[in-house]
Amino acid sequence: MENKKEMTDDFESRFREKESSLYAYYTSLYGNRMYEKLISMIRKKREERPENMRELDALRLDKPLWYQESSMVGMMLYVDNFAGDFEHMVEKIDYLSEIGVTYLHLMPVFKMPELLNDGGYAVSDFTSIDGKFGTNEQFDVFTRKCHDRGISICVDFVLNHTSDEHQWAQKAKEGDPEAKKRYFIFPDRTMCDMYEKYVNEVFPILAPGNFTYNAASSSWILTTFNHYQWDLNYQNPEVFIDMASAMLQMSNRGVDIFRFDAIPYIWKTWGTSCRNLPQVHTLVRMFRLVLEIVSPATIIKGEVVMAPKEVAPYFGTTEEPECHLLYNVSLMVELWNSLATRDTRMLASLIDSIPATIPPSASWVNYARCHDDIGWGFNDDKARELGFDPFYHKQFLINFYLGSFSGSFARGELYESDPKTQDARNCGTLASLCGLEKAVAEHDEYQAELAIKRIILMQVFTFVTNGIPVIYSGDEIAQLNDYSYIGDPHKSRDSRFLHRGKFDWQSAEKRRDLSLYSSQVFYHLLRYIDKAKGNPMMGNDCTLQTIGTSDISTVALIVKKRDVEASNQIMIVIANFSEYQKSISVDLSDSSYLVENIWSELIQGKIVTFGKDKIIVGPYEIMILTSN
Repeated sequence: MENKKEMTDDFESRFREKESSLYAYYTSLYGNRMYEKLISMIRKKREERPENMRELDALRLDKPLWYQESSMVGMMLYVDNFAGDFEHMVEKIDYLSEIGVTYLHLMPVFKMPELLNDGGYAVSDFTSIDGKFGTNEQFDVFTRKCHDRGISICVDFVLNHTSDEHQWAQKAKEGDPEAKKRYFIFPDRTMCDMYEKYVNEVFPILAPGNFTYNAASSSWILTTFNHYQWDLNYQNPEVFIDMASAMLQMSNRGVDIFRFDAIPYIWKTWGTSCRNLPQVHTLVRMFRLVLEIVSPATIIKGEVVMAPKEVAPYFGTTEEPECHLLYNVSLMVELWNSLATRDTRMLASLIDSIPATIPPSASWVNYARCHDDIGWGFNDDKARELGFDPFYHKQFLINFYLGSFSGSFARGELYESDPKTQDARNCGTLASLCGLEKAVAEHDEYQAELAIKRIILMQVFTFVTNGIPVIYSGDEIAQLNDYSYIGDPHKSRDSRFLHRGKFDWQSAEKRRDLSLYSSQVFYHLLRYIDKAKGNPMMGNDCTLQTIGTSDISTVALIVKKRDVEASNQIMIVIANFSEYQKSISVDLSDSSYLVENIWSELIQGKIVTFGKDKIIVGPYEIMILTSN
């Protein structure tokens, strides 16, 4: 009883501390409308919070930056592809623990339409698990089992829209005036045409336009992404309150991390681009405050697909923090660019442009592949500075990872290919884009060896670049493209299903057989994970700085602790993005400590010295150096 009282007192003190800020943000958007309903909901969700989650709150309040530790190794997966359902997911926890996973991103699991669901991002109920993944009770058992094994659960929380089968949309179709206020619904095209003067299309090929005509209600509905995904109207305070309530309900059921999908789109103001508006930041700040009050064990990861300097504002500030985690999308793009061009200069420029002054509570999420396509959003100005024409360079990358460029090692497919603009994105698994599929098909063992080196280089680079590394399920066993989607009429138009195939348990079960390419990748990756865990230089509180090298195929980084008192802790990373051995020197003009120390490679143990002899870096080798 004493512990329960103490926890209640903690809630009340947090409420008193943070409620004034929540009130200020809320009233800036809504005035006093329904504020008491919000507060009543907050208190109710705290009362409903189970004992095990309150205990986790207490633990994480004592260690608020738990997600920045080097023990954090992420994996993202589709439940149905990986295990079938949540009942069988429990049986796979041992495998996840073997890899060292402590952060598990479950791809969309909420109730969704059977067919038109955008891979689960068209949500019909934000608090119910879709039947194909099992029951709500099975989900709850799984989250508890994961917590017992030190695995935190991340789920997608789609803020911008609902499925047109959500009860709000169904009532709106029937003419319910309150339900209609939750969306943007118009009797004719007047407001729609005004909107489209300022706002671009997200999917001009697959889903052109921003509005969909609904015959049942004889009206036009704002549908930014797909015609069956209705945009929510956050100008209505009930939308915010109900979405916050759903978020807290799932937090109470064991969700540790909410991936806020498509954040920049969630506030609409006619006459603007309706992207990245100031009100978006206010909303994110409010969602965070609600979590900090009710469930401080839970954090927010934002999906913002832009360059780091444009993404960083979604971290907020030290005084007014927003997202705890954000994707470093541009790092992923520049890794693939470096692999295709054998030129790391754009990668080095990107690393040096990553803001170092993000809030202490902020961390990046780094990855080589994910469930989505690769869009070629590189820095056009930097490309021109280095002698690349941005248009033709993008064409090169598109064709290289399609596999149609002469000499390409990749096998992939195009997504959102526009014959008019010649723009496109690329799809494929890490292994297939790195050359393993082509090597296997051509029975070329040497090329397969190079492909494995590329896979390891791409994965390990995400471990050393100041962030939580996330592995896309299947990449740890070098899974190849799955072309079976072409025969499914419900998937055939979306080439992203190329890398959304069933997990290959047959290969995974043979992971000790090092004669298999899949097992070789698994073995090498686990060696790095084992060394990364517990290594303070692999955590999320470091800064990165590139050092010039004598060969553009190579990149060198200095990794330092952010803490000034620990500034003498230094790690050096050298990576070769070409298939040729390189003999390089590095710029020592501002790095005397490189010469003064003897450096050993973390995995191999080999000794490297700077200043006297050239440094030999093997094909696609990545060296992680610490001083003796």
